Amino acid sequence: MVDIHCHLLPGVDDGSKSWEMSEEMCQVAAADGISHIVCTPHANDEYPYDRDTLKRSLEELRVRTLAQGLNLEFSLGCDFHFSYDNIQAALSDPDRFTISGTDYLLVEFSDYSISPAAGDALQRFISMGLTPIVTHPERNLTIQKKPEMVLRFAELGCVIQLTANSLTGHWGEGAKKMCRWLLDRDAAHVFASDAHDPSFRPPVLSRARDTIASQYGEVVAKAVVDENPLAIIENRPLPFFPEPSRNH
Repeated sequence: MVDIHCHLLPGVDDGSKSWEMSEEMCQVAAADGISHIVCTPHANDEYPYDRDTLKRSLEELRVRTLAQGLNLEFSLGCDFHFSYDNIQAALSDPDRFTISGTDYLLVEFSDYSISPAAGDALQRFISMGLTPIVTHPERNLTIQKKPEMVLRFAELGCVIQLTANSLTGHWGEGAKKMCRWLLDRDAAHVFASDAHDPSFRPPVLSRARDTIASQYGEVVAKAVVDENPLAIIENRPLPFFPEPSRNH
């Protein structure tokens, strides 16, 4: 499995607090069957995003996991807050924010409000050849009230990434119901951990995968934790990207 959203690098945001915690998270991920992790520190007003410094941290992570005997691969991206300043920065230098070596960009919307111009901004990215990945819309309180927004994003060509433990109840009934609502409408493309630590928000995908397999079938389950995220890190179109259904 491939995890495209994980706060694994230590001391750069509200995720891992130390190298020891990062190493423990890697052990949890490897034990769960994850083979590749995209490290995605926040890029927002609270946590400045310095790509060069983060690249050095990523190299140290590789060295440390090899010393542990873990067979894990890593990429670098970011949890890109969809603010005006960030959008302008990414339009002028997209490689600073995209998942390394790809044209995919994780996009996180504010919980408090989403500009009516958000769709236009997403289309600007798409017209540049970038593919926005809308992160955890099922946990966004604004989007929970207007779930059709997510169908619109998918129709534009955005990838929709849900959180694995939302489906299994960690974020409450609202997030769980929204996951199912999107799965029912073919608008869930990737499940990722959005892990922040080894225990409370761990890098685990297998529970969600098993739930999806039992309720939506093995084809969908494999697509959302394996085939689609693998296509993202390899900079290919997603093999599983059905037309969203509005008539469920």
